Amino acid sequence: METINEKMQTVFDTLKGTLGYANVMQTPKVEKVVISTGTGKIADKNKIKLIQDRLAKITGQQTAPRQAKKSIASFKLREGDVIGYQVTLRGARMKSFLDKLIHVALPQTRDFRGLKVSAIDEMGNYTIGIKEHTIFPETADEELKDVFGFSITIVTSAKSKEEAEALLRHIGLPLQKEEKETA
Repeated sequence: METINEKMQTVFDTLKGTLGYANVMQTPKVEKVVISTGTGKIADKNKIKLIQDRLAKITGQQTAPRQAKKSIASFKLREGDVIGYQVTLRGARMKSFLDKLIHVALPQTRDFRGLKVSAIDEMGNYTIGIKEHTIFPETADEELKDVFGFSITIVTSAKSKEEAEALLRHIGLPLQKEEKETA
C-alpha cells in the first residue's frame, strides 16, 4: 500500500500523459486540508469541550474557534459568539491525516460506495461531510450519545475540475465512477 507521500511524488509522471503537462511545476498538488465543525446550537460547555478534544485527537492539532461575523436575531446569535471550531493541516500532518482518512476512516463508514465526483468545486477543492466522528480510530472507544459531524475540505492548486479529479484519484481518494446519462 503506497502512502500519500509516495503518491504525491509521482503525480507528474502519472498525469503528464493524460493532461499534457510539460513541466513538473504545472502539476496540481494538495495545499492544505481544513477540518471544521459547527457548535451553534450546543449550549453544554462539556459537549463543546468534548468536540474540541475529539477534533484535536483526530487531527493531531489544536482547534481554533470560529466566531459569528454577523448578528442574527432569529437565531439568537450575536456578532463574535463562537459558533464552531476549525483545524487547518499542512505538510506532514496533512499527509498523515489524508492517509488515515483514505485507508482507515472512509472504509469504516456505513454503506460506503465512494465519494461523489460532483462535489469538486470550480476552484478544484473537494469537501467531504462526515456524519459520525467515530469512524476515526482515535475516537472508537467513546460513548455513542456524543456523536458529532464535521466537514473536511481538501484544497488543491488545480485550475479545473478535471485536474482536481485526476489528482484526487491519483492520491487514492475513493471517488465514484461517473455514469454517462443517455438521453
